[in-house]
Amino acid sequence: MPVGLLGATPFVAHHKSGRLRIIAFTSKERFPPMPEIPTLREAGFPIDSTQWLGVLAPRGTSDEVVQRLHAEIVKALALQDVQDRLAQSALQPVGSTPREFASVIKSQIEHWSKVAQELGVRPE
Repeated sequence: MPVGLLGATPFVAHHKSGRLRIIAFTSKERFPPMPEIPTLREAGFPIDSTQWLGVLAPRGTSDEVVQRLHAEIVKALALQDVQDRLAQSALQPVGSTPREFASVIKSQIEHWSKVAQELGVRPE
């Protein structure tokens, strides 16, 4: 039986059609639009590897532009049709602040750098 550990987005339609089975999510909690799918944590694997997407701007972008972009994105994420479309792709909108998102990026860099170091992964 072929198995893969991949982001769910490209596979949701195949799961819903029955051609493929998503057996678990790697997030801490179940995904609300697909609550029937457990997490790996529930199966005893202490994994939290949530996939995330975000909008970034070049360094030096003015705070005014960043705040305007953020406000427009939050408005878009609040639209029901946007939320429905994201849910169909196993995506859950968060719409955090630019400061909160910067913290997420920083913590992810620290986490995965530590994992790579512990595993002896080195760039070639």
